[in-house]
Amino acid sequence: MYQPPHFREDDLAVQHALIKAHPFGLLVTFGSEGLEANPIPFVLDASASARGTLKAHLSRANPQWRTFDPDQEALVVFQGPETYITPSWYAAKREHGKVVPTWNYAIVQARGRLIIRDDPDWLRRQIGAMTDLQEGPRPEPWSVGDAPAPFVAAQLKGIVGIEIEITRIEGKWKVSQNRSEADRIGVSAGLRLSADDASRRMAELVDARGARPRE
Repeated sequence: MYQPPHFREDDLAVQHALIKAHPFGLLVTFGSEGLEANPIPFVLDASASARGTLKAHLSRANPQWRTFDPDQEALVVFQGPETYITPSWYAAKREHGKVVPTWNYAIVQARGRLIIRDDPDWLRRQIGAMTDLQEGPRPEPWSVGDAPAPFVAAQLKGIVGIEIEITRIEGKWKVSQNRSEADRIGVSAGLRLSADDASRRMAELVDARGARPRE
């Protein structure tokens, strides 16, 4: 991933926080059919390895788990807040007009060898962990145990588990750090006038990050 120094985010805790907040990742592998990509939800086990371990499952009918090359790293892309930035928000537009549109975003890319876990007990734990993470905040959370055991067992036969011990991880927070303070103030104000949550979250990132010197 292209990494200008002022956008680079190397703090593992910050990277993990984005993965947990945006667990729907894009799994990219290379194998006998070339490149293959599928979006799937992941659970991050931060304590399972030095950089964390990703756990998920694929439909048994999905060929990706059969065609990937186990000797090649898999890539998982986690997309955080992202939004278009109009140059109309920049103070520089009024000063000299030498501005162009851009896109702000926060993203994490994780790499590691993909391992297949075709074991009902492993799959039951993975499904339970993923469900608990998503259902926990709800007033009346649903649990895998709420479904009949024979039904759950039948459903598990239709999926295959995957596990990736992260060996390389990169974070990139492109949130106007390369702009002047006046431009960042304008970007934040413009984003906060937007009606969508993604724009408001981006405004918070612009405010929190501030300027980082070019290296």
